[in-house]
Amino acid sequence: MHGEQRSADTRQVIIMGAGPAGLTAGYVLSKAGVGVTVLEADPEKVGGISRTETYRGYRFDIGGHRFFSKSAEIEQLWTELLGDELLDCQRLSRIYYGNKFYDYPLKAMNAFLNLGPHETMRCILSYARARAFPVKNPTNLEDWVTNQFGDRLYRTFFKTYTEKVWGISTRELSADWAAQRIKGLNFTSAVKSALIPQRVSSDGHQGVIKTLIDTFRYPRFGPGQMWERARDRILETGQAVKMGERIVRVRHAAGRVIAITTLNKRGGTQEYTGDDFISSLPIRELIAAFDPAPPASVIAAAQALRYRDYLTVALILRRQDVFPDNWIYIHDPTVQMGRIQNYKNWSPAMVPDPATTCLGLEYFCFEGDGLWTSDDRDLIALGTRELASIGLGNPQEVIDGTVVRMPKAYPVYDDTYKLHLATIRAYLAEAAQNLHLAGRNGMHKYNNQDHSMMTALLDARNIIAGRQVYDVWRVNTDAEYHEQAGIDELAEDRAVPLIPSHA
Repeated sequence: MHGEQRSADTRQVIIMGAGPAGLTAGYVLSKAGVGVTVLEADPEKVGGISRTETYRGYRFDIGGHRFFSKSAEIEQLWTELLGDELLDCQRLSRIYYGNKFYDYPLKAMNAFLNLGPHETMRCILSYARARAFPVKNPTNLEDWVTNQFGDRLYRTFFKTYTEKVWGISTRELSADWAAQRIKGLNFTSAVKSALIPQRVSSDGHQGVIKTLIDTFRYPRFGPGQMWERARDRILETGQAVKMGERIVRVRHAAGRVIAITTLNKRGGTQEYTGDDFISSLPIRELIAAFDPAPPASVIAAAQALRYRDYLTVALILRRQDVFPDNWIYIHDPTVQMGRIQNYKNWSPAMVPDPATTCLGLEYFCFEGDGLWTSDDRDLIALGTRELASIGLGNPQEVIDGTVVRMPKAYPVYDDTYKLHLATIRAYLAEAAQNLHLAGRNGMHKYNNQDHSMMTALLDARNIIAGRQVYDVWRVNTDAEYHEQAGIDELAEDRAVPLIPSHA
């Protein structure tokens, strides 16, 4: 880690959101002696989408969260926070499609046997056709993936699952999303991975395609353990993490944010003033809170940004071993679920009774639609039926269940989001020069957990330096991991000395 040494510092930074981005920024700044107040709308849980839920002693993720990064600094930060509480996990995941399970990452013999010789040959010919006659300058996900894999593999392994996740046609999704999400992966690299297993190296993971990694770390009690520890470290430095404080107003004047107003669960309001402000809020919510209100074009751009919501049906089964995977992608269109997590296979401590198993059935939806508004009992019944229909559980084995809903889990990367984002960024550059954006929702950018942390880490360093040293928008850009070149490459002025390291 670069040195954020404690010093006499009278500055105060207000951080909006206690997810991975907000808590990373708060942790780094508080170590440097900068005053920090983190504001979180949830009355109890920190971690955002990376929190850990509990139900009758069973612990489960809001989605599975692997702890893996090409950034040695991020890996070091995780180690610094949790140390031996981080388990080393061997990845096992598969794809369910057409009543068959495909190993993922691909394994040549498994894929060949499932597809059969005729379909395998069709896939190869389809790929050859795509390479010979690619779509020039692809702008949507369908064309981008087809160029990389061919139409036949695209329709088998990408189309159905992607449309489940996003709720819109793959032709409406930006090619930029595919370029960010499927980094470096194409037909050739997938086949190479199928024939020669990819192992994570001990030298900073160089050359490993993140989609294909087969080992990762994971907190013993789930990802929320990491962020609870980060919160506690911030509190230990005498700084504040305020729970149940929903941001309702962002007051600004003369090109700077002046104060944040929150509404608590008792209906009271509180104003927080600061020198710098970091936001990991969904941009649509952030802009709506601005006072004075932005120009109509900026408001319209923020309202045009879309989000995909998500719910987990957690089922407890009276069976010791259900399946060996950490998770299974459900590409099959005959069921609504998109993915199944087996939390026990991430960490045995996630389950209080080893004779039972807790599965998380993940459903992607829009807030207010039929799935989102369904009664919990109906959702548990739906999950039980769908689990049985794909042969992974007997309804008589399901002894309990619960439902957790997560609004705005994923920013939608449609074909217009970049234009809207550009409008908003131009406005903020003038109206809120001391406001720093971080994280997935905070930047409306497909950031994994480590990317979200890196944006927050660089925001914190810019604040400590007192000027813009790093460009956070270059994190996870154009399908390239910034870590491959090293963090120095993110400095806007390469001649500017970086903040000293304390190793």
